[in-house]
Amino acid sequence: MKQITSSQNPFIKSLVQVQEKAKARKQFGTFLIEGMREIELAIKGNYEIETFLFLTELVSETQLKKIISSSTVENIEISKEVYQKIAYRDTTEGILAVAKTKSLQLSDLKLPKNPLLVVLEAIEKPGNIGAILRTCDAANVDAVIIANPKTDLFNPNIVRSSVGCLFTNQIALASTEETIDFLIKNKINFYSATLQNSTSYHTQNYTTPTALVVGTEATGLTQLWREKATQNIIIPMQGEIDSMNVSVAAAILIFEAKRQRGL
Repeated sequence: MKQITSSQNPFIKSLVQVQEKAKARKQFGTFLIEGMREIELAIKGNYEIETFLFLTELVSETQLKKIISSSTVENIEISKEVYQKIAYRDTTEGILAVAKTKSLQLSDLKLPKNPLLVVLEAIEKPGNIGAILRTCDAANVDAVIIANPKTDLFNPNIVRSSVGCLFTNQIALASTEETIDFLIKNKINFYSATLQNSTSYHTQNYTTPTALVVGTEATGLTQLWREKATQNIIIPMQGEIDSMNVSVAAAILIFEAKRQRGL
């Protein structure tokens, strides 16, 4: 089995770039996954693994065999120095995987007859995207579309904050115009969460093909979403502020739709 003990190894240096820079992830077409559960979810989500790297001090032989024994990918034993160089999290299980990125096209989505979708427009904070992906997994949402993406989806913060739900959701990336055309073509009603010309979210019917659309906390959704929406919706506020964290707002809308659909 191959071993790498120096953090100056060219392959390890390339992985540091992949971990830290979106440009490198795009160039190499790969990203890093840390942790046993996240790697298992990625494999289940049909992500192709190129390499496993593991630290024997932290991961047991039994744990290794659970993933590696059925795989033909390259397995590399690394030193603690190397592990600390490439691991993103302070506490993890001693195993990382180099995986290939996906193109994530709208045309790749496989939707049921009565889908429930979530659309995120131009959300920049990886933590918010990760939190929403966790909620979408919990609610078994049929697909997530990120319109006008501002953050690399394979950012390690998204992988971490989604707790592997990056791999359990159907996800597509597209422009706002492409997303709206897709929804209209597939006869999916879409409800835009916005302050302008809105009605309370719980008054709408989400039992038909539905997409719930949320934007950034700072600027909200672009005008096209407000103009084209089946209905603009709002979560009524009773305090001093007029908005809440986008991941919280998305969760409220998603579970209202699930409630109407009988969960």
